[in-house]
Amino acid sequence: MMRGGETVAIAVRKPNREIVVHKTTIYPAARRWPILKLPILRGVVALVESLSIGIGALTYSANQAAEEEEQLSAREMALSVVIALAVGAGLFIVLPTVLVRLLNPQAAQGTRVIYLNLLEGAIRIGIFLLYIIGISLLKDIQRFFAYHGAEHKVIHAYEAGKPLTTEEILPMSPLHPRCGTAFLLYVMVVSILVFSLLGWQSLAVRVLSRLALLPVVAGLAYELIRLGGRVKSPLLRLVLGPGLLLQRLTTREPDAGQIEVAVRALEAVLAEEG
Repeated sequence: MMRGGETVAIAVRKPNREIVVHKTTIYPAARRWPILKLPILRGVVALVESLSIGIGALTYSANQAAEEEEQLSAREMALSVVIALAVGAGLFIVLPTVLVRLLNPQAAQGTRVIYLNLLEGAIRIGIFLLYIIGISLLKDIQRFFAYHGAEHKVIHAYEAGKPLTTEEILPMSPLHPRCGTAFLLYVMVVSILVFSLLGWQSLAVRVLSRLALLPVVAGLAYELIRLGGRVKSPLLRLVLGPGLLLQRLTTREPDAGQIEVAVRALEAVLAEEG
């Protein structure tokens, strides 16, 4: 999948080896309501829009790969998304909070609160890394990660002004500083800093406050990635480094066929937007 300013293109290789391309015109909310371009807010909007576009892309690609009688309905996909979001919230937000509360059921104050919040953040990142490592052992996910690497290589070649040929694209890095995978890690790192300011409340308040502040955390993480794409600073590179390391888990070296699919998606966007 490739996204431009107003166009999203999804390229899929069907079981018969044919590549089909689906283009969709999008209308970014920030263009209709300029206030959404403000820092933090634009990150929240970008997250919601990216989730919506990503879900649509997964639905389209799954249906193209499936037989007609096996295709997902809109209702089935919506239910799958709700379940996935609930599991994600439970695994990465509720579970770390509950575990730390079990370790320290009494009230805490002062520097102990900071230590406990840091521990919660470390547990959250640990669960996330174990999850990524676990799913990366699945064959289908490995193929998915190879397409992820192909997207990054094609973008690198395009940004470098190189011809979009397999020979030029293959040597490119499968890692990219503006990757959504890195965004997830930055969300967890920023959450440690933000949640450390909340003190030590009851378990219910702690869980609800983390869910409520998730948009703020996402907005701050988005600004960090945005800054990383514009400012060439050794310090910033050090801060963003873990995100690139994480991509070593979520990308694989693609083959020529996977690069071809990624190129078709980018060409479809460029044909609409130049």
